[in-house]
Amino acid sequence: MSDPIFIPVLSFTDIASGTSKLVEVAGTAILLCHDEGQIFAIENRCSHLEEPLTCGKIKWGWIACPAHGARFDLATGEAMNPPATEPIRTYHARIVNGMIEVAI
Repeated sequence: MSDPIFIPVLSFTDIASGTSKLVEVAGTAILLCHDEGQIFAIENRCSHLEEPLTCGKIKWGWIACPAHGARFDLATGEAMNPPATEPIRTYHARIVNGMIEVAI
C-alpha cells in the first residue's frame, strides 16, 4: 500500500476554532473543522438525509447536522445519535508549516 498524498488546502490561520471551511480536494468537497486546536477533515454530508454539514455546530469533538441535529464524531465519523445511524467519511489532515494538508 502506498503512502497517502497530502494536498495543501488552507492556511491554519484562516479557520477559527469552533468553525469550519468547505474546500475542494481532488474534486471532492471536504469540510475542514477546527475544534480546540485540532483540524479534522470530513465529508460534507450527513448520512441521515444527505444534508450538508457546512453550518453545523462544532463542539467537544463532534459536529451536529444543522437539519436534524444528528451528531458525528469528528475523528472517526461515527454517528453519535439518531436520526443518523451510519458514519460519515473522514480524511487524514495535518498541519505543516502553517498549512492544513488533506490526504487523498
